[in-house]
Amino acid sequence: MSAESTPEPGTPGQPATTGPRHRAAGGRRGKGPAKRSKALLVTAWTAAGVLVLGGTGAGYLYFKLNGNIKSVDINQVLGTDRPLDVDNGSQDILVLGSDTRSGGNEKLGGGTDDGSARSDTAMVVHVYEGHKRASVVSIPRDTLVERPECTDANGKTHPAASYAMFNSAYSTGGAACAVKTVESMAGVRMDHYIEVDFAGFEKLINVLGGVDITTTKDIEDPDSHLDLEAGEHTLTGEQALGLVRTRHGVGDGSDLGRIQLQQAFVKALIEQVEDVGILNSPKKLYDLADTATDAVTTDSDLDSVKDLASFAGGLKGIDSKNMTMVILPVRYDPADPNRVLVAEKKADQVWAALKADKAIPKSATKGTATGTADGVVASGRQ
Repeated sequence: MSAESTPEPGTPGQPATTGPRHRAAGGRRGKGPAKRSKALLVTAWTAAGVLVLGGTGAGYLYFKLNGNIKSVDINQVLGTDRPLDVDNGSQDILVLGSDTRSGGNEKLGGGTDDGSARSDTAMVVHVYEGHKRASVVSIPRDTLVERPECTDANGKTHPAASYAMFNSAYSTGGAACAVKTVESMAGVRMDHYIEVDFAGFEKLINVLGGVDITTTKDIEDPDSHLDLEAGEHTLTGEQALGLVRTRHGVGDGSDLGRIQLQQAFVKALIEQVEDVGILNSPKKLYDLADTATDAVTTDSDLDSVKDLASFAGGLKGIDSKNMTMVILPVRYDPADPNRVLVAEKKADQVWAALKADKAIPKSATKGTATGTADGVVASGRQ
């Protein structure tokens, strides 16, 4: 199929990145390595199992899990100044990873010195009509953007900023500001918001029994506490976290390269979720549901076990083969190679495709900055 032909919605494509100039009023990159994994999406899939518990009559368990879920009322904070809510059967979800030092994250590193959180991983997940295919657009944290005026959860208004690092939106105004910034960039309304924290991710991997990957090269990164010889591995939660955090152990050491690594990891994780036998083990199902619900913060429309499970149940038909993962088209900033700029014309193709519920054209991600992440082959559990 040529790049110019019109593929089926969600047809798998390739990553990419090129674009205009902005200079940041947001924060500079912190010294700590980026820490989050694209495996955030697995929370949505595994939460579908919560529905089984909800139907057993185990009231205590149901309400215990309900109490785990934290939520943010995005709709109330943002009001009506948002892109049109198009009802065409598709859904768009902003998935973030946060590194707040609370809740056990302080033992794992990350976060800021004052205890506030940062978002170092961001994905826009577009679920196509019929909920059989999805496209995932990863937004590099170091992308310089026009951050809109934002009001945080405490009612404080933060002024707009030009040339701000994308991840400054979350650290400045929280979840609502991150959603508003993405909607401003994309012109696409986010139907839902899901955030997973650092410590929760590690626990989730452990409950799942680890993740199988194959390394074609030795990986050693003291910053990420990762030391793997070339070969097959079943990663523990700590090792998996180290893998998705590493910048210097694999590839060219760039944030874009790390995103490619994370995307491969997510696909391996999704392939394994169906094989862990959770529906045949009530204890494992509960442990998984308890960990998943405790790890997430959602928008207020997903703040109950029933709503989260219903939402996740609608995603169960999407497997890794029907998921396209790309990087938002960007180019390196000539003034600072540690920053990237949105390739506006190509990015517009990406967002236009999602708005129309169409596949992202290959032309949108051709010739843009991608980084490299050689050395790891993610492989599902056989």
